[in-house]
Amino acid sequence: MGNVFAEITVKNNRDLFNAQDGVIPENEVRTVTLNALVDTGATTLVINEDICRQLGLSIIDTRTANLAGGTKMECKITEPVQIQWKNRQVDINAMVLPGDKVLLGVIPLEFMDLMVDPVRRELTGAHGDQIVSLVM
Repeated sequence: MGNVFAEITVKNNRDLFNAQDGVIPENEVRTVTLNALVDTGATTLVINEDICRQLGLSIIDTRTANLAGGTKMECKITEPVQIQWKNRQVDINAMVLPGDKVLLGVIPLEFMDLMVDPVRRELTGAHGDQIVSLVM
């Protein structure tokens, strides 16, 4: 199928709440726009230390991550961020790993009701333009 990339915007969730409460102006919400590799083998959003610093994210936990090659590595877990793709968004914690790849994993894809179109090699709505949430 080949790699699928998507342009996403990631925002510091704490900044969003502070802007909503009038503590900071909206233009001070720390935001980055990234070209993420859509990786249905990854669980969540994976960013690197540089992006974590740009967004001013706090580390709230560490976990052992199983990487693609079978290696295990301790990784940092950030406070929640907001991921936006077109008209869809989700708030989720990110994993911080070394390297320069940004991975958009299956959990944020599910929450935004997205799937990979293997023919066009792009993200698309799983239910067309209508966002349908899975509730169990």
